[in-house]
Amino acid sequence: MSILTERDRAAVRTELAKLAGPVKLVVFSQELVAGDLCRQNEALAREVAELDDRISVEVLNPAIDRERAAAYGVDQVPAIVVEGARDWGIRFYGIPLGYEFSNLIDAVVVASTGEPALDEATKASLQALAADVEIKVFSTPT
Repeated sequence: MSILTERDRAAVRTELAKLAGPVKLVVFSQELVAGDLCRQNEALAREVAELDDRISVEVLNPAIDRERAAAYGVDQVPAIVVEGARDWGIRFYGIPLGYEFSNLIDAVVVASTGEPALDEATKASLQALAADVEIKVFSTPT
């Protein structure tokens, strides 16, 4: 059974037309810890990847692929790492459905270009920061 409706698929294809290069969705999944959630997360990643040949999916188990999980800083499941030409640090924990789904698609586009859609004033302000900043966004189901 599909997670995305045909209407969703059409809208996502339009957004994915903006991709500038390949993107890999690295899905961390562990059946024994969060079976159904992990299966849904994998299915969602695969459905998105089916919509554009430039998107690939790799599924890893953090209990088995410990070094890769540590390298990505992933310590929870389900998780998706959105990786373009390099790892930009974009992570989704839980299943990005509902309002979070559009953020996943935006992240795929940004990872492909390596350029966030920010105006020049915002970019200048960020360049002025004295140190790296880690931003975490938390959301709850609505």
